Amino acid sequence: MLTTSPFAPEQRSVRPRFAGWLAALCGLVVAWGAVPAAAQGKLEAQYEASLAGIPVGKGAWNIDIQDDVFSAAAAGGTSGLLKSFTGGSGTGASQGRIVNGALVATGYQASTTTSKKTEEIRITLDKGNVKDFAILPEPPVDPDRIVVTDAHRRGVWDPMTASLLRVPGNGDPVSPDACHNSAPVFDGRMRYDLKLDFKRMENVKAEKGYHGPVVVCSLYFVPVAGYIPDRPVIKYLAAQRNIEIAFAPVAGTRVLVPFWLKVPTPLGPAMLEATSFITTAQPPRVAKTQ
Repeated sequence: MLTTSPFAPEQRSVRPRFAGWLAALCGLVVAWGAVPAAAQGKLEAQYEASLAGIPVGKGAWNIDIQDDVFSAAAAGGTSGLLKSFTGGSGTGASQGRIVNGALVATGYQASTTTSKKTEEIRITLDKGNVKDFAILPEPPVDPDRIVVTDAHRRGVWDPMTASLLRVPGNGDPVSPDACHNSAPVFDGRMRYDLKLDFKRMENVKAEKGYHGPVVVCSLYFVPVAGYIPDRPVIKYLAAQRNIEIAFAPVAGTRVLVPFWLKVPTPLGPAMLEATSFITTAQPPRVAKTQ
């Protein structure tokens, strides 16, 4: 949710820092075309991350969908024993306009900090095309990395906006149809495709807030550019068929967001799950008149 690709292909070692798991919430999740967002709503959520059942981080995610604009912001960091080793933290945000009922991102910013460095990513978009982007400090060029071309940066979603799954139609948005989607994502470093398939329906109950149905989808990662093909983590995740993500609704809209995410890893299952999921519908704004 916070930073670059959740798969962090540029890292030589696998370090289960929470910035990566929160990134998974945005990078692993998909934005599926320009369909109506419907009405207005807000989400205030708290998440916990664990690895092999051991807590490794906490974070917060706030989403605000209005008549003509939207915004999303997240912040998180490592916790428990992991904090003693990595001390990782991160923030991320996206914002944009609502055009004909669709969420159209205009900007994405993210920052991650570890004991070794701080990195910032900025992306400016126009109708799904990347106008400008930067990684600060600029990373060294790796000749083994597949080059991201201008064509790869057209018709894409940033990771944060990509986490807002919009469901068309007039029926219940929490349904199997929500999983019949795929999307291209550019996170500032990598360009990859994400595909969903329906798996099952479940009921969930947060410690605070939402309790009700979620739709569980299988999630598949297809690397396109910006990665190093020989990296074991890329090969592992591209071959995975057991990644699952559960979507819950934002009240007052037809937007679904992740409630939990499960990713198998060589160290054990990685889990990101909402502990608090408070969502409220917002009344339409009344136009001012003379």
